[in-house]
Amino acid sequence: MSLPFVLLLAGFFGLAAFGVPVAYAMFIASIGYLLFMGADIGLLAEQMLNGMFDSFVLLAVPLFILAANLMNAGGVTDRLLAFCQALVGRLKGGLAQVDILVSIVFAGMSGSAVADAAGPGKLVTMMMVKTGRYPPGFAAAVASASAVIGPIIPPSIPLVIYALISDTSVGYLFLGGVAPGLMLGLALMMLVAFVSEKRDFPRGEIVPLRQFPRVTLQALPALMLPVILLWGIYGGATTPTEAAALAAVYALALASFYYRTVGFRDLVETLIASSRSTAVVAVLIAGAFIFNYIIATEGVPAAVASLLDGTELSPVVFLLIVNLIFLILGCFFDATTLLLVVVPLFIPACRALEIDLVHFGIVVTVNIMIGLVTPPYGVLLFVMNAVTGIPVKDIIQEIWPFVAVLLCALLILILVPETVLWMPRQFGYVG
Repeated sequence: MSLPFVLLLAGFFGLAAFGVPVAYAMFIASIGYLLFMGADIGLLAEQMLNGMFDSFVLLAVPLFILAANLMNAGGVTDRLLAFCQALVGRLKGGLAQVDILVSIVFAGMSGSAVADAAGPGKLVTMMMVKTGRYPPGFAAAVASASAVIGPIIPPSIPLVIYALISDTSVGYLFLGGVAPGLMLGLALMMLVAFVSEKRDFPRGEIVPLRQFPRVTLQALPALMLPVILLWGIYGGATTPTEAAALAAVYALALASFYYRTVGFRDLVETLIASSRSTAVVAVLIAGAFIFNYIIATEGVPAAVASLLDGTELSPVVFLLIVNLIFLILGCFFDATTLLLVVVPLFIPACRALEIDLVHFGIVVTVNIMIGLVTPPYGVLLFVMNAVTGIPVKDIIQEIWPFVAVLLCALLILILVPETVLWMPRQFGYVG
């Protein structure tokens, strides 16, 4: 590595360590590198604009964010909650099981872990706390851990970003996330069942069987959103970006005209909130374009691939090492930063070792999502603290069994690629 590149990395990590937003740290470090090298500072704008103009799939990100926010604002969460309560509420620790199931269902609409935690996660957590039978830390830990499923089951904003940096099919990535997402949900539900027996958590409300058709009918329009999305993409009717636009329009129609819970003022507030969320992601992506241009110019990905070729690592050992690196980094950096800055370093090595990029993408995304609940920088822990007021230290005390279960599921995904690849192959994937 050249001296300017070493200074670039030192500047980036130093600024980030002192609390400078990661996107700004990337911009400042990149500008410093260009000045040190005597390069035209206009490269900064050129790389950002080229990256944005060449990435039609990026339009899916704000549209999925808007769809998720409309679902949260439109009272859809309440219908889904009633539906999930009718299904699993009668079990031991029923409300905790409802929290996980509603996260699985909501994952098929939002693609965002934060939207899941701040929406259905907050509602069920407060319901659990009000009963007085669940420790607040445990209630928030369940919501945090189950929100991890949100970006795994399609649609998924992180998978759209991974498709951008790896040149992989968004459709096959979405298919690859279905089975792992369901597996994570099942693992969490089994853990909750075990803990509920040991700690004698109560059963939830028992919904009479005669009410089940009515509850299902109320939730059915919302439940149809992931079906419409998947049909559009895999039926060849829409691209992923067009499917995201369809999801946003459907969510707006559902909230405004069917459930009639979103008025003009609510819509304006939702659009503003969605714009802010999109701006955060967009600035990170823009910074990553120039940052990754410098990394490519320095030949870092090729050097990493060459180094790994020389060590004769097996694909499984490589995946284990990479996942260990991401688990450590996930304790300190947010998901988007890791996807945009660190993941591209390993793509050439995956190709050299003939590791399937759909498999790698799902495994890395699951890994990075686990980082959202891993102390000390577990973003979802702070989100739950912000929306419920439950102290972070109480959530951290209860989160460790959930992290352990998620890591066991991750290990299965690493060692058994077919858990990811079976469904894409049913739709013609030959990677």
